[in-house]
Amino acid sequence: MSASRPSYETNTRVDDYIRPLPDWQQAICCELRDPIHAADPEMTETIKRTVQPYFVLEGNVCALLAAKDHVNLFLYDGGIVPDPEGIITAGHENKTARTISFYRGDTINAPAVTAMLAQIIANNRAGGWRKLKARGTGR
Repeated sequence: MSASRPSYETNTRVDDYIRPLPDWQQAICCELRDPIHAADPEMTETIKRTVQPYFVLEGNVCALLAAKDHVNLFLYDGGIVPDPEGIITAGHENKTARTISFYRGDTINAPAVTAMLAQIIANNRAGGWRKLKARGTGR
């Protein structure tokens, strides 16, 4: 049985970021790509800040950062996207981004990640979280 290819386009520079990571971090990053891209078929991968993998659609949606003992998924939502599943682990008071940290052995709540990212994309398409907050339509 062969591994199935993702139904979305990956960026070789993002692959280059993931490849040298420890196996467990590679697995988390690769597993996160599916719910990230499931949020919208137009999502694209890029590298910003020289090496940082970003996922963008009409603005930043999220970014990956492998740390010593975990992988962070930064959500660029201005703190206005609801978190009914309680998956946000840090940045609750951050004005720009919140974080979901994944440690070795953690289960990724893919439906919750995808739902949050889909809302961030909807906000981006509506002018971005800054504009929504200024209009008072954010949380």
